[in-house]
Amino acid sequence: MILLFTHGGFLMYPLLLCSVIALTLIIERTIFWAASGIDRDRPLMDRVLELSAQENWEEIRKTTRGSKNSVVRVLISGILHRDYSPVKAMESAAADEIYKMRRFMGALDTIITIAPLLGILGTVVGIIESFDMLGASGIEDPMAVTGGIAKALITTASGLTIAIVTVFPYNFFNARIERAAQIIEKYATSFEIMHERRMTQFDPCREDTHEN
Repeated sequence: MILLFTHGGFLMYPLLLCSVIALTLIIERTIFWAASGIDRDRPLMDRVLELSAQENWEEIRKTTRGSKNSVVRVLISGILHRDYSPVKAMESAAADEIYKMRRFMGALDTIITIAPLLGILGTVVGIIESFDMLGASGIEDPMAVTGGIAKALITTASGLTIAIVTVFPYNFFNARIERAAQIIEKYATSFEIMHERRMTQFDPCREDTHEN
């Protein structure tokens, strides 16, 4: 492995940097999603809606204390602003949560794009060196020519490998983001409907307005 890295030329260093950054970000995002608890804490999210219908705000505070669930945080934002624009409060909280979920995704996307390009650049550099050697030594020394081609193949393979290994977790994380956004929208809409129903019960004029 070390021998291949050495033979790959100077472009192996930025490729190594790309691989280290990609691995670090993949581990960080994996830990983030493991701690998010969106799929694991469905009973808690349902419980928050149930307690909201009962207007048991103190129990909600106790139940959700210390929760890192994104959906719960969005619902809590709506509950805290239940007397004044809870929908906008949840929209703002949801935007913040989605932003946290998309963190570092741009960096992973860049690595997926740039790693093969660095590999192609290594191919070009290797071919140029091969032609230089061919011009200097002629066809009598084919080993001098194949050295540059080998360098080109090593960098290309390295760049493609980094991109291929990175694209799978990248797509997985994107799928998790889309799924989380759907769940947030579902529970926020449920809370909004519940809030509207409660406000209508307390204010009969609102019901008359809707009927007219």
